[in-house]
Amino acid sequence: MEELSNPHRSLGLLLRLLGQRWGEDVDAALRSAGLDGIRASHANVFPFVPPEGIQISELARLANMRKQSMGEAVDQLERAGYVERRPDPRDRRARLVFLTPRGDAVRSVAVAAGRGVEERWIALTGAQEIEVFRETMQRLNARLQASQETGRS
Repeated sequence: MEELSNPHRSLGLLLRLLGQRWGEDVDAALRSAGLDGIRASHANVFPFVPPEGIQISELARLANMRKQSMGEAVDQLERAGYVERRPDPRDRRARLVFLTPRGDAVRSVAVAAGRGVEERWIALTGAQEIEVFRETMQRLNARLQASQETGRS
């Protein structure tokens, strides 16, 4: 009942608001670097593309999203010149997704902007609080993933 009277106590809302603030700072840094046309759904692609490339189904699994949604995001990023697809040398029917130099620039700018956000948050709350928050989120995410893989929820 407390969540209805004070919505800012809702964990889901707090996570969404913090994510929005993080995203706004990263988006501003990308725009400043001339890297435009990137949407929130595209953030599910860049962190998971290794130098050797990756299939869309694996990208979707790592990002915890539907394969169709990941395919749409990759299509959009390919049209904008951030990724490219090449044949998979291990599977003639499959294609691998690679970052282009422009895509690598997105990752570099986003990582630097993220570090800046983290530094500001540390200045506001303290390094120990941020580290506890990070560890808690990592632990919760790992446990949720493990329970999903074993069929429990």
